[in-house]
Amino acid sequence: MLRAVVFDVGETLIRDDRGWAAWADWLNVPRHTLSALVGAVVAQGHDNAEALRLIRPDIDIAAERAAMEAAGAGERLDEADLYPDVRPALAALREEGLRVVIAGNQTAYVGELLRELDLPVDEIATSGEWGVAKPDPRFFARVLDLTGTAPDKTVYVGDHPANDVRPAKVAGLRVAHLRRGPWGHLWSGTAEAAAADWQIDSLHDLVRLTAG
Repeated sequence: MLRAVVFDVGETLIRDDRGWAAWADWLNVPRHTLSALVGAVVAQGHDNAEALRLIRPDIDIAAERAAMEAAGAGERLDEADLYPDVRPALAALREEGLRVVIAGNQTAYVGELLRELDLPVDEIATSGEWGVAKPDPRFFARVLDLTGTAPDKTVYVGDHPANDVRPAKVAGLRVAHLRRGPWGHLWSGTAEAAAADWQIDSLHDLVRLTAG
């Protein structure tokens, strides 16, 4: 029986549209250009930040992010960024008695923004707060510390096979691969995605699975 459910953030709980649009505007390139570059680098197995380096090879991403924030163009997050199934699904999982946690590759500031949304969860953590990011095994060790549950009683939910499915399985967790967002769809038929315990198309599917 599962005891805890842990969620990735980008394209699992929130849409990434706003963030990439802000980068495109900041770098003065068309939004569709940056979107296409992000898709291309990820399809080649690279980190999506490499798309920014294709536009500006010498970019210091941390410094640019700080400059964006100072200019009022930094990271933002509100209810409109959430996928519509998020709030009801998280609430339903808690009603089932499961410990519900959010832990993804995001900045410390996004962690603050997520907390301000007052989601029905027990804990929220980000890679920026921990100083370690997926797919590093230490990230999933921190996840288990946060849940206080055994790996086989814990399910990690995410859209990215390389960052979510594979390393979570290696760490002994159960995994639900969410087929949404560009990466969830792009790699839905791969062997890495198939290694997940479940393939789901919405968080409502997860609620039905855990209830069963």
